[in-house]
Amino acid sequence: MVEEKVVSIEDRIPKLREARRKKSNRRLIFYICLFFSLISIVVYLQSPLSYVNQIKVVGHDYLNVDDVISYSQLTTSTNLWSFKVTEIEEKIEKMSHIKTATVKREFPNHVLIEVEEFQKIGYINNGDSIQPILENGTILNTFPLSDYHGDAPLLYQFSDDEYLQLLIEQMTQLPEAIADHISEIYWEPTESNPYLVRLNMNDGFNVVVSIRQFSNQMPSYPSIVSQLEVTTGTIEMGSGGAIFYDENNVTNQNNGTEEDEQQSDVINEEEVTNDESEG
Repeated sequence: MVEEKVVSIEDRIPKLREARRKKSNRRLIFYICLFFSLISIVVYLQSPLSYVNQIKVVGHDYLNVDDVISYSQLTTSTNLWSFKVTEIEEKIEKMSHIKTATVKREFPNHVLIEVEEFQKIGYINNGDSIQPILENGTILNTFPLSDYHGDAPLLYQFSDDEYLQLLIEQMTQLPEAIADHISEIYWEPTESNPYLVRLNMNDGFNVVVSIRQFSNQMPSYPSIVSQLEVTTGTIEMGSGGAIFYDENNVTNQNNGTEEDEQQSDVINEEEVTNDESEG
């Protein structure tokens, strides 16, 4: 029979005391750390460190940073933890050219505002200055022409706001892939049709189209161009299809002969539709 080792109570008491002492020390250290952490938080919240010291705005293009900060209503007297970020975002999004806004706190006392502007669909050319036009129809204040980034077409000669607003409505409905082809838009009204505009395209062609049919006719532009064997000329779009004028194929009058009519190719709307469906 194996002898069982018996430990007397006198031998166990020191070990129990040591274990209790270590446990008490750990508990004391925890409470001390918690106490000083709370004190540090209270001191931080009551000190100038907890008030907004810097507001940074990113993601803007033509937007004035001071206007964004003004709409946010954040100042250096605002405590960093006294506001809800969602409420600040809603205030900023009331700006006519802000699509979305995201507000973030950055310890110890910075605020980061990330904004997304409405997309620019065009620029009114005023000679030495431009006015960006946003996808929601807002026309911004003037900027130097040198600030033009080439990201949307320039609009010329729109002296009547009625036709300008109608074009803006049509441009907002135009697919971005088609809008990227347009370099310049000129308002060229006639007595019979005050809605005519001429478009200079990035690929070298010109397009004549009615403002009222702008968003309906322009999506067929790539299919029309794909049928042509030349790289320049004028395409006149209408409800019945499109007509191409080769402006280079004209006989010189100096030879004493009468000027031939400009060569024109009629591109049927039905052919364009068939090409698009096959693609």
